[in-house]
Amino acid sequence: MNNNKLIATLLLVAATLGGCHCQQPAGAETKVYPFIRYDNNVLHYDSTSPSLQRCFAKMRRVASTGRGTVNIVHIGGSHVQAGVFPNQVRVRIMQQWPEAVGGRGMIFPYSAAAKCNNPDDYKVHCKEKVVLTRNVYKAPEYPLGLCGISVTAKDTPTRIQMLLTDKSVDYGVQHIVVLGFSPQGVVPRVDVAGHEHSPSYVDSTTHRYVFNLLHPVDSFDLLFPCCEGQTFTLTGVCLGNRRPGFSYHSIGVNGAAVPDYLKCRLTDDLRLLRPDLVIFGIGINDAHEKNFDTVAFKNNYLALCDSIRRVNPNCAFIFVTNNDSYRKTGRRRYAVNTNGPLARDVFYRLAELTGGAVWDQFDIMGGLKSMEKWQKAGLAQADKVHFTRAGYRLMGNLLFDAIYNELQKKDIIPPTPLKRRGSNKNIQNNRTPDIK
Repeated sequence: MNNNKLIATLLLVAATLGGCHCQQPAGAETKVYPFIRYDNNVLHYDSTSPSLQRCFAKMRRVASTGRGTVNIVHIGGSHVQAGVFPNQVRVRIMQQWPEAVGGRGMIFPYSAAAKCNNPDDYKVHCKEKVVLTRNVYKAPEYPLGLCGISVTAKDTPTRIQMLLTDKSVDYGVQHIVVLGFSPQGVVPRVDVAGHEHSPSYVDSTTHRYVFNLLHPVDSFDLLFPCCEGQTFTLTGVCLGNRRPGFSYHSIGVNGAAVPDYLKCRLTDDLRLLRPDLVIFGIGINDAHEKNFDTVAFKNNYLALCDSIRRVNPNCAFIFVTNNDSYRKTGRRRYAVNTNGPLARDVFYRLAELTGGAVWDQFDIMGGLKSMEKWQKAGLAQADKVHFTRAGYRLMGNLLFDAIYNELQKKDIIPPTPLKRRGSNKNIQNNRTPDIK
């Protein structure tokens, strides 16, 4: 090959490589499914929303400079408690901006109690018996915080072992905040590699026990030195470090609906997290029954949004619409849940009322009856409500991509008007009659 041909070949290769922008970050989904509406994987919002403008600008700044902090709180039911979906978003954020890895954030030792499932990016072991309380209970025995769940050590010293198992991200835990209370004044301790630590600071008003460690850790034990007649109720654990960056807190309770979170004492925990962005994934349980009340659903959501904005008036919201789902009508018999489109309309209305965004999961996955296609593809479970691990990872990738694409824009412009698919009318002129 002569020099001219060699130069021409090199220029062609360079042009081809330079023009390729399809390389996906680690953890991204590569398989394409024909039933998924990938073109609709966007955030629907009003571009003049000040809360979203501030939030996206702050996220861009932290991503580009590695300075400052962004706290994202993802709240939901079983889709979130399972952990795969929110952790996929979390890992994609940390891998995309490795110089801006903040703390691991709020976690809860779900499997310290019997028959309670734990996210698989951390392990929990507790040999003592603890009392489980969840916000789905009609009358919770113990007060609950933002996590919506608690475990109570009672009458005996209790040890809960915790180990972060996801090695793809180094969170470097050096700051542990134990949330909980004891009427008898029991003070928790933290054991790191056989060395017990007392709290560096105790705030009895907000029920916080703060532990500052000299060196980063990925495992520790929580100790509750209860004697006969004493209790300690643990309502959450927040893991931080001394680095700036993104923290992604996931909070989920199996079976939880919006009113269940309204039973919880939210303010103190919200002040601890100081959320810049809340991703709402609650609603699949609200809309499961045939007599789904869209007005109550909307009003309960607005009350939850108000409680968050009392702590941070500038907090931005992303509403994740319910996934398509089915109801069980008999042995191996299911009927499509026709409340899916009704709930979807409410989420658009909520975004309009709060200046939030909608991530239309219902539309992206294919709309009504699409859950059967997800199940046949191995992405959904037999109950036609929950996803498999592969399905949750795919959902996490899609949500991350939708957020990431917004952050790539230098100026927030109206990429997708706040309207439902298939309609040319704005949401306020195109809603179901029972949405007030």
